[in-house]
Amino acid sequence: MQKYIIITGGTKGIGRALVWRFAQAGFPVVTCARSAADLASLQTALSQDVPGAELHTLAADLSKPEETLRFATFVQELGGAVEVLIHNTGAFTPGRLQDEPLDGSALRALIDVNLYSAYDLTLQLLPAMIKRQQGHIFTMCSVASIRAYPSGGSYSIAKFALLGLTKALREELKPHNLRVTAVLPGATLTASWEGSDFPDERFIKAEDVAEAVFAAYSLSPQAVVEELLIRPQLGDI
Repeated sequence: MQKYIIITGGTKGIGRALVWRFAQAGFPVVTCARSAADLASLQTALSQDVPGAELHTLAADLSKPEETLRFATFVQELGGAVEVLIHNTGAFTPGRLQDEPLDGSALRALIDVNLYSAYDLTLQLLPAMIKRQQGHIFTMCSVASIRAYPSGGSYSIAKFALLGLTKALREELKPHNLRVTAVLPGATLTASWEGSDFPDERFIKAEDVAEAVFAAYSLSPQAVVEELLIRPQLGDI
C-alpha cells in the first residue's frame, strides 16, 4: 500500500520546507493551501528541484469545515495509507485581548484555522490510521502554546488549545501504536515576520524545523518525541 505524507498549508514557510524534506526522502506528499496559484508554483518548483517527486495538491481553506472535509475526501480517494499527518495550517494575528472586537470574532477566526482545521481533519483520517495501527501525527504548535505573550492575544489561546488537542490524542492513541508529536517552534523566518527589524540570523530557519520533524518521524516505532521545542539560539524574540 502506498504511504502518503499529508501536510496542510504546504506552500509557504515551514509547510513548504516539510514538503521538500519528505519529497527528498522519496515519499509521495499531499498538501493543500487556499491559493491554487501558490500550489501550482509549488508543484513546478518541487518538480525542478526534486526530479520525480510525487506531489498531490488541492486548493482548500481548512478554516471552513466543508473545505476540510473536501480535502479529507481527496486524501482518502488516493487509496493509500496516511503514514504521516502534519497539521501545519495556521494563522497569526498580533494584538492584545483588550483591543479585540467585542463580538469575539478575532478568537473565533484564529480557533477555526489553528485548532478546528486540525481537529476536523484528524477525525476524518483517524479511523483508517487506527485500523492500520501505524502512523504519526504532528501538530504545528508554537512557543505561544506554553508561554503567553502580551501581544499574543487570541493567537496564544488558539495555540494553547492546539497543544491540548495534541496531548489528548497522544493519550488516546498510545494503545493503537500511533505516535503523536507537538512541534513548538519559536520565531521562524517566515512571512509572518516580514518587515521586522530583526536580522535573519535571529530566527530559526524553516528548514531546521522540517529537519527536526523528519528526525522525530525517523525514530524507531518504540520511541516518540512527545514535544519538540525549538527556539532561536539567542532565545525568544
